[in-house]
Amino acid sequence: MKITYRGISYEYNPPTVAVEEDAVAGKFRGLDWRFHNLKKPLVLQPPVNLTYRGVAYSNRPTADQEAAPTSIREKSRWLILNRQKAAKNRNDSMLRRAAHELGLV
Repeated sequence: MKITYRGISYEYNPPTVAVEEDAVAGKFRGLDWRFHNLKKPLVLQPPVNLTYRGVAYSNRPTADQEAAPTSIREKSRWLILNRQKAAKNRNDSMLRRAAHELGLV
Protein backbone atom coordinates (compact mmCIF):
# COMPACT_ATOMS: atom_id res chain seq x y z
CA MET A 1 0.00 0.00 0.00
CA LYS A 2 1.45 3.38 -0.99
CA ILE A 3 1.03 6.11 1.60
CA THR A 4 1.97 9.81 1.52
CA TYR A 5 2.58 11.86 4.66
CA ARG A 6 3.69 15.50 4.48
CA GLY A 7 4.76 15.08 0.89
CA ILE A 8 6.88 11.98 1.49
CA SER A 9 5.69 8.79 -0.18
CA TYR A 10 6.52 5.39 1.18
CA GLU A 11 5.36 1.82 0.88
CA TYR A 12 3.54 0.39 3.89
CA ASN A 13 2.85 -3.30 4.29
CA PRO A 14 0.82 -3.90 7.46
CA PRO A 15 1.77 -7.02 9.39
CA THR A 16 -0.58 -9.95 8.99
CA VAL A 17 -1.67 -11.87 12.04
CA ALA A 18 -2.69 -15.50 11.69
CA VAL A 19 -6.00 -16.07 13.46
CA GLU A 20 -8.47 -18.88 13.65
CA GLU A 21 -12.16 -18.23 14.00
CA ASP A 22 -13.85 -19.55 17.07
CA ALA A 23 -17.13 -21.46 16.95
CA VAL A 24 -18.77 -18.89 19.22
CA ALA A 25 -20.65 -16.34 17.17
CA GLY A 26 -23.66 -14.15 17.55
CA LYS A 27 -25.57 -11.13 16.45
CA PHE A 28 -25.38 -7.74 18.11
CA ARG A 29 -27.54 -4.85 16.89
CA GLY A 30 -28.10 -6.65 13.62
CA LEU A 31 -24.41 -7.31 12.90
CA ASP A 32 -22.71 -10.71 12.95
CA TRP A 33 -19.64 -11.11 15.16
CA ARG A 34 -17.14 -13.86 15.92
CA PHE A 35 -14.22 -14.33 18.25
CA HIS A 36 -10.79 -14.60 16.64
CA ASN A 37 -7.99 -16.44 18.44
CA LEU A 38 -4.32 -16.02 17.59
CA LYS A 39 -2.68 -19.12 16.15
CA LYS A 40 0.72 -18.24 17.66
CA PRO A 41 1.14 -16.44 20.99
CA LEU A 42 2.56 -12.93 20.93
CA VAL A 43 6.32 -12.61 21.37
CA LEU A 44 7.30 -10.15 24.08
CA GLN A 45 10.19 -7.79 23.55
CA PRO A 46 13.34 -8.69 25.48
CA PRO A 47 14.24 -6.32 28.31
CA VAL A 48 16.60 -3.55 27.23
CA ASN A 49 18.59 -1.18 29.42
CA LEU A 50 18.28 2.29 27.87
CA THR A 51 19.74 5.69 28.69
CA TYR A 52 18.12 9.08 28.11
CA ARG A 53 20.14 12.20 28.93
CA GLY A 54 22.33 10.21 31.27
CA VAL A 55 19.46 8.56 33.18
CA ALA A 56 19.24 4.80 32.88
CA TYR A 57 15.86 3.13 32.52
CA SER A 58 14.44 -0.14 31.26
CA ASN A 59 11.56 -1.00 28.98
CA ARG A 60 10.37 -3.51 31.59
CA PRO A 61 9.78 -2.44 35.18
CA THR A 62 11.53 -4.40 37.88
CA ALA A 63 9.97 -5.75 41.06
CA ASP A 64 11.07 -2.76 43.17
CA GLN A 65 9.47 -0.31 40.71
CA GLU A 66 6.16 -2.14 40.98
CA ALA A 67 6.09 -1.97 44.77
CA ALA A 68 2.53 -1.00 45.61
CA PRO A 69 0.61 -1.38 48.83
CA THR A 70 -0.97 -4.79 48.91
CA SER A 71 -3.06 -4.95 52.05
CA ILE A 72 -6.27 -3.02 52.65
CA ARG A 73 -4.68 -1.34 55.65
CA GLU A 74 -1.75 -0.01 53.57
CA LYS A 75 -4.04 1.15 50.78
CA SER A 76 -6.29 3.03 53.19
CA ARG A 77 -3.24 4.59 54.86
CA TRP A 78 -1.94 5.85 51.50
CA LEU A 79 -5.37 7.21 50.56
CA ILE A 80 -5.59 9.15 53.83
CA LEU A 81 -2.04 10.48 53.48
CA ASN A 82 -2.68 11.60 49.89
CA ARG A 83 -5.92 13.30 50.89
CA GLN A 84 -4.16 15.14 53.74
CA LYS A 85 -1.34 16.19 51.41
CA ALA A 86 -3.84 17.51 48.84
CA ALA A 87 -5.66 19.50 51.55
CA LYS A 88 -2.37 20.96 52.80
CA ASN A 89 -1.34 21.95 49.27
CA ARG A 90 -4.76 23.56 48.70
CA ASN A 91 -4.48 25.54 51.97
CA ASP A 92 -0.95 26.66 51.16
CA SER A 93 -1.94 27.88 47.72
CA MET A 94 -4.92 29.79 49.15
CA LEU A 95 -2.67 31.44 51.76
CA ARG A 96 -0.09 32.37 49.10
CA ARG A 97 -2.82 33.85 46.89
CA ALA A 98 -4.26 35.86 49.79
CA ALA A 99 -0.81 37.14 50.79
CA HIS A 100 -0.14 38.17 47.20
CA GLU A 101 -3.49 40.02 46.96
CA LEU A 102 -2.77 41.85 50.24
CA GLY A 103 0.70 42.80 49.10
CA LEU A 104 2.56 40.90 51.80
CA VAL A 105 4.75 39.09 49.29
